[in-house]
Amino acid sequence: MKKKRARTSGGGQQQQASLPRTWCHAAEPPRSAGPGPASFGTALKGIRLGHGRETVFPALDLTVRRGETVALLGPSGSGKSTLLAALRRQRETLCAWCPQEQALVPMLSVFHNIYMGGLHRFGTWRNLRALVHPTAAQRDSVAAVAESLGLAEKLFTSVDRLSGGQAQRTALGRALFTERPVLLADEPVSNLDEHQGLALLRDTLRRHDSAVVAMHDRALALACFERVIGLRHGETVLDAPSASLTLADLDRLYLP
Repeated sequence: MKKKRARTSGGGQQQQASLPRTWCHAAEPPRSAGPGPASFGTALKGIRLGHGRETVFPALDLTVRRGETVALLGPSGSGKSTLLAALRRQRETLCAWCPQEQALVPMLSVFHNIYMGGLHRFGTWRNLRALVHPTAAQRDSVAAVAESLGLAEKLFTSVDRLSGGQAQRTALGRALFTERPVLLADEPVSNLDEHQGLALLRDTLRRHDSAVVAMHDRALALACFERVIGLRHGETVLDAPSASLTLADLDRLYLP
């Protein structure tokens, strides 16, 4: 996937540039699949999804229940990012988003990029002050997230001086700092080594009530998620509890 450089608006706030322009035509409107205003549960029936002039899912049926952790697997172009985009637009105010393209602001520090995840929680004046002269409380709250990701020593290092793995952890920290109950993520630990990726993914999932994560790492999918959905050519070809699956089952998703 070709990556785009993150851009900022005039006020320094990050633009969301990482999702395809996804459209949705529904045979019937999406339904809530769980109780309460903070529920992410949703049921899609007969949904046609695509972007631009391309139809990716001609007729998608999918239910995600409140409290589930779901791994989306499938070869590139199978529709994982399109599906994440549709889920995010349905429940945007509940979702922490960690895009594959990261969409960080290169000239700003790890602190400021993580802090951007919480812009919606604070007023304009407080956000502007944090950009220039953060308070001790602001530094401490962001530092706690950075420390959990192994970035404590890089807190005020600009993102353009980070390694690929450090930048990916910064993007994950921004998602954590939103403090929203649902995680939607696209390859959130792909630049990390096996052991670090496993530890951080498990810790991140523990911090959220529900999660839907697109990935290629089959071992991580089985180790960290309760449910695995396999996609190929805009179709759901696998949907099962991870405990009932093997690596060989998931490898078949990537066969020609």
